[in-house]
Amino acid sequence: MQYKKILIMLKPYKYFSLLIICIFMALQGMAQQKTKPLNTHGGNLFSAGFAAGFIGGLYDAFYPYKQLLKQGDFGLGAPGKLDGELLLLNGKLYQTQATGKTTQLIDTGKTPYAVVCFFQPKKVYKRTGELTKAGLFSYLDSLLTNTNGIYAIHIKGKFRLVKTRAFPPVEKPYLPLAAMLDRQHFFNHTDIDGDLVGFRTPAFMEGSFITGYHFHFLSADKANGGHMIDVITQDITVEIDLLNSYTMQLPQTTDFNNFDFKKDRKDDIKSVENGKKQ
Repeated sequence: MQYKKILIMLKPYKYFSLLIICIFMALQGMAQQKTKPLNTHGGNLFSAGFAAGFIGGLYDAFYPYKQLLKQGDFGLGAPGKLDGELLLLNGKLYQTQATGKTTQLIDTGKTPYAVVCFFQPKKVYKRTGELTKAGLFSYLDSLLTNTNGIYAIHIKGKFRLVKTRAFPPVEKPYLPLAAMLDRQHFFNHTDIDGDLVGFRTPAFMEGSFITGYHFHFLSADKANGGHMIDVITQDITVEIDLLNSYTMQLPQTTDFNNFDFKKDRKDDIKSVENGKKQ
């Protein structure tokens, strides 16, 4: 009706009236666009904390879980004072302690280190038959063809074996993680269903992130989990999300301000990832 009224009013000015209508419709479309919420989720890997700093002993929690959940619904990390391992799946946080106990967390705590994203898988693959850890990583390499891509990876299904670990809580003065490998608690889960949540980050992100593959595990019954040390898959579904940016929140603490970042911690990170001295 609005357009008809305008046409009648501007009939003597045929071409001018068409111009006015076009402008009117364009402005109306812009107004409608402004009312639509922008999709700011997806595509970004967010880190609370700096990987090399955490590996080197920055275990004091500083970043609230409530804020972390605004940055992603998928990821992994550590609780304050190194009290086990964290996993974030479908917007829910889980903690696996050194006792093996795994529980869903409320969002009132804080973390010293976590990496998360809003998981929006673009590709899905199914794989049957057993794969060792080396075989799984080789299979993933065949799928993740962008050498310098930042990938979020969800692996769900049946596992012949998942070996996990968790550290017990520590008190100051903190030692680097690589100096506390003898304190790890290991758990062997056989013939188990569950989820691997993780990332593959490229070499140019070394230090600020843990590069290469990094996975945490959560059993289907949510009773077991931890950092993945070893695995033998059986029947799995692999979901992949290629991220295109990363951001980081750094601790504003005296310990971080005085931390020695000049030390090369590549071997320490490898030792911690694999659960043994490299």
